[in-house]
Amino acid sequence: MKMFDILRDERGTSVVEMGMLAPVLATLIIGTSDLALAYSEKLRLEQASQSAIEKVMQRNSDAGTTILTLKVEASQQANVPITQVDVDYWLECNGTRQGQYDVTCPTGQTYARYLQVSIESEYDPMFPAKLFGANDRGKYPIHGQAGIRTQ
Repeated sequence: MKMFDILRDERGTSVVEMGMLAPVLATLIIGTSDLALAYSEKLRLEQASQSAIEKVMQRNSDAGTTILTLKVEASQQANVPITQVDVDYWLECNGTRQGQYDVTCPTGQTYARYLQVSIESEYDPMFPAKLFGANDRGKYPIHGQAGIRTQ
């Protein structure tokens, strides 16, 4: 076989092309999988928040306060420490948030009381890289919350 024949030979080019394309395809698949798993984790946190609210609203809290019960339920559902759960409650008079929850709005104003449970956690990707908002440990902070109007 002469040198000219070797240069014109097209056998095996698809293998070379696939070899060049395989790392790109693998990166896309891994990245998409990581993104899907992170979103799934966020939904799990939101479901844990909602589940804690539903559980507390179904029964009276005999042991401790409602806030503590919400924190305990949410932390157990999400499998996170209780310090990563935040419970916020507020009163709105005519759509304006008030400083206290247990007061009443002036006569003639519309009022609403709200309760919100927020859970903070971290997502550990399959291939940790300190890109796009990762912390110094290579994990990404995620946040899930749920709220309800109580009155």
